[in-house]
Amino acid sequence: MKSFLTAVVIAATALAPAAYADCSYPRAPTHLPDGNTATLAEMLAAQKVVKSYNEEMTAYLSCIKLERDSRVAQAGDKLTKQQKQELEAIEAQKNNAAVDQLHSVADQFNAQVKIFKAKDKKSD
Repeated sequence: MKSFLTAVVIAATALAPAAYADCSYPRAPTHLPDGNTATLAEMLAAQKVVKSYNEEMTAYLSCIKLERDSRVAQAGDKLTKQQKQELEAIEAQKNNAAVDQLHSVADQFNAQVKIFKAKDKKSD
């Protein structure tokens, strides 16, 4: 089964058009400010970074979907139902991993925002 899956992946890669061959996985922000010590400017800058990351991840998700759709269309009748399902499973796995990472970054940032806002209320 693994050798079959490998053959499907290799065949699908060979069928991929150059336009979608490089869906670049975005890098997650490497540093999010600590809500306990961050300034408003640092929090706003981090918000921009997280929003940009979200946009890059959205573009990546679109790219992998287009890549899969293109591979399926280009293969046409040459692709068996099982091969098509395997391509869909690969795309779904990539999608789910990317969405999980995006949610993790957003959750981390939102936790720091909550801490920052709570700190702000205490100083009033």
